[in-house]
Amino acid sequence: MLTVAGLHAFYGKSHILQGVSLDIDDGEIVSLLGRNGVGRSTTIKAIMGDVRAQGSIRFRGDEICGLPPYVIARKGLGYVPENRDIFPTLTVRQNLLLGVKNPRKPGRWSIDDMFRMFPVLGERAEQPGAVLSGGEQQMLTICRTLMGDPHLIMIDEPTEGLAPMLVRQVAALLEAIARRGVAILLVEQKLTIALTISRRVYVMGHGRVVFEGTPADLRANDGVRKEWLEV
Repeated sequence: MLTVAGLHAFYGKSHILQGVSLDIDDGEIVSLLGRNGVGRSTTIKAIMGDVRAQGSIRFRGDEICGLPPYVIARKGLGYVPENRDIFPTLTVRQNLLLGVKNPRKPGRWSIDDMFRMFPVLGERAEQPGAVLSGGEQQMLTICRTLMGDPHLIMIDEPTEGLAPMLVRQVAALLEAIARRGVAILLVEQKLTIALTISRRVYVMGHGRVVFEGTPADLRANDGVRKEWLEV
């Protein structure tokens, strides 16, 4: 599905990513872990074409490194940023409809699907996005991306600042997404969530991948957790 090899990325003259390599298979949830500032968000921005990058990024057999974000999105790669970019003056329904790439070709997800998974969005379907809480806006952002029928969705810190109940709802949504065959690359700080729903994890440090394995492998590796994850 997605294979990243030797990825380097820069902010101006700052060399942020220094040879990142990772891969994701169909329907797989993979988490990208690490402390703040190690390059996790930059990795998914580079894959999406939002950051200048060098190296190889192959998505469904095509090389996409260097392509503009709108071309990458049309190939079926979805991206949910950390800042919950909704359109506050548009209704919840209108926000969802903006995610549809081709109205003449329905995808795997419908607005009714979104409302079934998150009834609160259905209850507020005709209200502007600005009235939603932070957690509800996060749900709306994820659901809007799904409306574009991506093959893989990259999500940056979806549970940041959410109440425990909403954290559980987001985790359940991610598992439901994967069951429909959509792969997920998840940037997440909460280890409990990441290790519960992920099939594999990568740990980053200083712009590089320093560990790759299953959640069980990471739980068993005290050294990696202490050096690269624990505060």
